[in-house]
Amino acid sequence: MPHPKAMWNETQLKQTLCDELRGILTYWADKAVDMANGGFVGRIDGRNIAHVGAPKGAVLHARILWTFSAGYGFFGEEKYRKLADRAFLYIRDHFIDADYGGVFWTVNAQGHMLDPKKQIYALAFCIYGLSEYYAVTKKAEALSLALGLYAMIEQYSHDKRDGGYLEAFTRDWAKADDVRLSEKDANEKKTMNTHLHIIEAYANLYKVSPSEGLRRNIAELLGLFDRHFIDRKKFHLRLFFDEQWNEKRNVVSYGHDIEAAWLLQQCAEIIQDQEWIDRCRQYAVKIADAAMEGLDEDGGLWYEYDLVNSEMVAEKHWWPQAEAVAGFFNAWEVTNDARYFDAAMNAWLFINDHIIDWEGGEWFWGVRKDYTVMEDKDKVGVWKCPYHNARACIEVLRRKNTIING
Repeated sequence: MPHPKAMWNETQLKQTLCDELRGILTYWADKAVDMANGGFVGRIDGRNIAHVGAPKGAVLHARILWTFSAGYGFFGEEKYRKLADRAFLYIRDHFIDADYGGVFWTVNAQGHMLDPKKQIYALAFCIYGLSEYYAVTKKAEALSLALGLYAMIEQYSHDKRDGGYLEAFTRDWAKADDVRLSEKDANEKKTMNTHLHIIEAYANLYKVSPSEGLRRNIAELLGLFDRHFIDRKKFHLRLFFDEQWNEKRNVVSYGHDIEAAWLLQQCAEIIQDQEWIDRCRQYAVKIADAAMEGLDEDGGLWYEYDLVNSEMVAEKHWWPQAEAVAGFFNAWEVTNDARYFDAAMNAWLFINDHIIDWEGGEWFWGVRKDYTVMEDKDKVGVWKCPYHNARACIEVLRRKNTIING
């Protein structure tokens, strides 16, 4: 494989990232709009066939809202604003629970409540999307909804005794027996993944509506990562805990490692806490080093390492590759060590060679060890959204211009 620094100069890198960002936005604009039922279709399979009768997910629509809002903010083109408007109105009219507060996990194709559970992860992503939408539109209703969801998380999910946030509740905020995000997750009350996206959402909300209470919440979350989620010996992220912070070992998630590496630093920077900035910059590098254990020789990042069975999950999914670009690029900015720039650019080359669907558009779910495409997995779905890949492009494009030249 050619050395990345011999292939990319600043102009080339910016152009290819801009082109890919537009390609992602174009796919979702052309393929994912549900003209029959409103909002966006709930599923497009790996062969680009739309399933218009599929359920629609709150996370999917919130991530679409964030993506088109961010796309409008980046390019300033009205067509992206209109698609952000569409996502906002659908969330407002179909996912917000007018009776009990919060958001439904899923609605059916016609927009009627399907799974009413209150998954805090979904509330967090709605805050994330709504705050980004408010940032580019100044629509007061969006900020009001975001602040309302923030209040619900603090009222019901925030564990005042042991700290942190509980995973999920029934529609009326009673305790739920099954709090898992998905079947692959451990059924535990506190997870790294949900806390990562709460702090991400809170930081995005803080940018548009700063308050001392919200600042304290973000600092508290940084402290939780410092005390519980970051393994101080190996610098992987610990994923699952009970209410009293007893760890339940499961997997090493290389994608979550490298995502947290840059995202925690960004959250510290948003609240302008120099002590946390300094500490998170150190963690950004140490966690990036740990994530490098999951890098293959081709530049791709393996999905997970199964700690129970001591084996690598030999798949390369789309979202860890996107996070690898942003996370290793950030580590390069912190250190000026070319190893991290090389890792970021090798990840981008892997994406170009194996993950982008150059014929059908968007990114494949992933590839297996032998590089066969995972066509049995969705292009659009409850979990397959335009957030990781669009964000990776935007993150690098927004960062400093001193990119290493060939």
